[in-house]
Amino acid sequence: DLLRCEPGLFGDVASAPTISRTLTTLAQDAPTVIEAISKARRTARERAWTLAGAHSPAAGVSAKNPLVIDLDATLITAHSEKEQAAPTFKRGFGYHPLCAFLDHGSDGTGEPLAIHLRPGNAGSNTAADHITVTRQALAQLPAGLLARGGRGSKKILIRTDGAGGTKDFLAWLQRQRLAYSVGFTLPASTPDLLKRLDEAKAWTPAYDTEDEGIRDG
Repeated sequence: DLLRCEPGLFGDVASAPTISRTLTTLAQDAPTVIEAISKARRTARERAWTLAGAHSPAAGVSAKNPLVIDLDATLITAHSEKEQAAPTFKRGFGYHPLCAFLDHGSDGTGEPLAIHLRPGNAGSNTAADHITVTRQALAQLPAGLLARGGRGSKKILIRTDGAGGTKDFLAWLQRQRLAYSVGFTLPASTPDLLKRLDEAKAWTPAYDTEDEGIRDG
């Protein structure tokens, strides 16, 4: 209905029964359809970023000025017994999808790259899910940003909260040569615990990411 409101932009739109029959047909081979849609989205994004020129999110990207992909989960309430809907950790009912958005910073809003649908009872810190949605997000980026074979690049930084702070996910990011920033909650007693450390033995200087020496400050 929304597309029909702008025929000059979208052209003719199929009738509701035609759309319904088409979706039924596509659902018979959902993985193939999803892959085709993913490729179409990546092609459209490459074209849009090329036309954007100097305003493209990829313009001037480097290890020191990387593309930032944010990973975070959200809860979606289902009001009836829908497929894969399940109780959530907040005592609701529905879904717990894991999302990947490209952060455009202060110059724009986030750009959705991938959303991994999960049941409501999916774990918050499931490494396999974080790896899956990261792979899907990387597949949406123009090929020139990735290394050969689709491997990652230090030009891309994966950012997530404590849910992504698992050994398996961080080890995978390291193997993919992706930069990352993962936050996690420290116990309230952390300041007291730090005071108990021997400063002469427990601390070492912070080194920069390019192994050029001790980081300033």
